[in-house]
Amino acid sequence: MYKRAAEVITSFASAKFPGVKFKTALVLGSGLGGFPSLFGDVPSLSYADIDGMAVSTAPGHEGRLYFIKIGDNGVLCFSGRTHYYEGKGIDKVVYPVKVMKAAGVDTLFITNASGGINLRFTAGDLMLITDHINYLPNPLVGANDPELGVRFPDMTQAYDKELGKLVKAKACKMGVYMQEGVYIGVTGPSYETPAEIRAFRALGADAVGMSTVPEVIQARHCGIRVCGISLIANAAAGITGNKLTEEEVIEAGVKASAMFGALMKDVLAEI
Repeated sequence: MYKRAAEVITSFASAKFPGVKFKTALVLGSGLGGFPSLFGDVPSLSYADIDGMAVSTAPGHEGRLYFIKIGDNGVLCFSGRTHYYEGKGIDKVVYPVKVMKAAGVDTLFITNASGGINLRFTAGDLMLITDHINYLPNPLVGANDPELGVRFPDMTQAYDKELGKLVKAKACKMGVYMQEGVYIGVTGPSYETPAEIRAFRALGADAVGMSTVPEVIQARHCGIRVCGISLIANAAAGITGNKLTEEEVIEAGVKASAMFGALMKDVLAEI
């Protein structure tokens, strides 16, 4: 089915932007969905119009695929994602990555909103993901599809160092300090307990969230290079003593959207 979905996407892209190659994809996390508006009225498709794509039920996840032309290149911008906690299965979570592969994407920028575990982080920081810890189901369990990748993909460098250097250089040029750290992916949808956060810190995690890791595993399986960026939306449980809410995550995204948008626009123009 992912091949049919890819055909829908490539046909739409060819009709709107003849001759333009869409080899880069961007997944927008919670609160960061305003990025496509920086480019005016760009063509888009609803996830509901793409074979097999699930529409997210999570707040702040629009469920549209935007086709953005930056310079001579095209970017497939996925505004919203499906999370494992929505109960649709891990296959639906990583399905868009399989579609990207079949559509010819070779570079993925993936973003999320997360809770800061590292005590040096503050709400509103951007963190370049250098590695991850997986507490979600592995999407590669089951029969391997050799058209996507090998049975046992190497995860030594899950996050592309050259892409990371580019993001950091662009951030520095803008005067934005980019944190770096390890992201731990958990199932949710309940927020973590203070004891869990202490345990995750002991494991070496700097930020925690409920997405991203399965998609990265699938992308590396597909041979797609990955750059991950977390918006630190709040301090994780037990750090401030405050209750955690969904609303503050969205609010943090809105506040950081201008900074994030300018950074990503500059980075994508360089690819």
